[in-house]
Amino acid sequence: MAEVGEIIEGCRLPVLRRNQDNEDEWPLAEILSVKDISGRKLFYVHYIDFNKRLDEWVTHERLDLKKIQFPKKEAKTPTKNGLPGSRPGSPEREVPASAQASGKTLPIPVQITLRFNLPKEREAVPGSEPDQPLSCSSCLQPSHRATKRKVEVVSPATPVPSETAPASVFPQNGSARRAVAAQPGRKRKSNCLGTDEDSQDSSDGIPSAPRMTGSLVSDRSHDDIVTRMKNIECIELGRHRLKPWYFSPYPQELTTLPVLYLCEFCLKYGRSLKCLQRHLTKCDLRHPPGNEIYRKGTISFFEIDGRKNKSYSQNLCLLAKCFLDHKTLYYDTDPFLFYVMTEYDSKGFHIVGYFSKEKESTEDYNVACILTLPPYQRRGYGKLLIEFSYELSKVEGKTGTPEKPLSDLGLLSYRSYWSQTILEILMGLKSESGERPQITINEISEITSIKKEDVISTLQYLNLINYYKGQYILTLSEDIVDGHERAMLKRLLRIDSKCLHFTPKDWSKRGKW
Repeated sequence: MAEVGEIIEGCRLPVLRRNQDNEDEWPLAEILSVKDISGRKLFYVHYIDFNKRLDEWVTHERLDLKKIQFPKKEAKTPTKNGLPGSRPGSPEREVPASAQASGKTLPIPVQITLRFNLPKEREAVPGSEPDQPLSCSSCLQPSHRATKRKVEVVSPATPVPSETAPASVFPQNGSARRAVAAQPGRKRKSNCLGTDEDSQDSSDGIPSAPRMTGSLVSDRSHDDIVTRMKNIECIELGRHRLKPWYFSPYPQELTTLPVLYLCEFCLKYGRSLKCLQRHLTKCDLRHPPGNEIYRKGTISFFEIDGRKNKSYSQNLCLLAKCFLDHKTLYYDTDPFLFYVMTEYDSKGFHIVGYFSKEKESTEDYNVACILTLPPYQRRGYGKLLIEFSYELSKVEGKTGTPEKPLSDLGLLSYRSYWSQTILEILMGLKSESGERPQITINEISEITSIKKEDVISTLQYLNLINYYKGQYILTLSEDIVDGHERAMLKRLLRIDSKCLHFTPKDWSKRGKW
């Protein structure tokens, strides 16, 4: 058995932790750092195959030294992308074996016979036959169950309907309520759908190439040993104390403090409670700077120009980086607008979450970064932020999509929102003169402002597109309909377009932002 003094960075061994059921477990973890405080050693561990937000400092009592795995010795320190300091073998940066075997970096586009490339969202289930397609499940379920069905599901070898060709809703085994039938002759303007980099990311979340624009952009090249470790212990924001999930580049002298104090209105940070109290006597803000463009009940949205309110925007990005791992912070906030959602009470407007967007986006992105602060998560605010971003796109007369890659929680939220929004449209269709109701992908995109690629990927994710008797149909099973109705009953927070007071600006015609 190894001694505590022999443990070095890079070692792997089981570490004791409590799971969600409050039960003890011993997952394999990697030692990322070792420090000595008052003669007592602490070890910063990353649990293999767990999200980085669970990383923590532990004592040697929680380590299973009998099963320790020492790092392999190499002649030279390996680097990644030619950058020193990036240690290999960290689980969150390894490409999954399945992706390596296939050589893919993004969902493989399927060439179809009509007008566009279709992103392939899922692989075929091993052992499944054409008469055994993936069964429709609840619109909120991330997995598919294999069951028999009488109609063919769309597969890579099966052509997929054009966005201008209406689909018809058809009964599935006699249990569906709605169906939509393909009908030629209805033409609309259509852009060629983008390649796979514009499509929804696969669940493995491997981007092809990170974009180098954005207040918080994807860039793993600087993912070294420093940025892999949380550097802020605790943040006090108003009446909440937040435990950061990830690294954020706050000033080095603040990282040793037990608590970092933030003004909840201007987001300036201080070293102590006394500093914060002194600041509050001078800070006259009781809401985010910028224009209030939406208010209903206690919920308000403020539009903040990253150029006019630079200090607030940079402080907002610093706070957001504590809870966003897949982005790297840049201090140039000029090209961005920030939309901050707040909750009002007698003391002022308290920040709940926000999203940012580029003033000019060539890729039709309507969201660059999006975050609901942890105290307000699982209360419907995330979907409200997403719905508001699409409401702005409707006013602008554009379709939009979030900047990729999405985080794990962001991907779940967007898939859930897209599913509910599209199902709401399909279930609201009414048949004319006894015929099946009809709708095109273009029409769904125009009604919802959801980009066509996201509409198609959502229909595929829900397994709704089928090819039946020479036409394309959308099949809504009872399970899908019942699951959607249950989900909508829980969704109490919605955006009221009548309460939105927003005039879009043409940023391309402005000499300076």
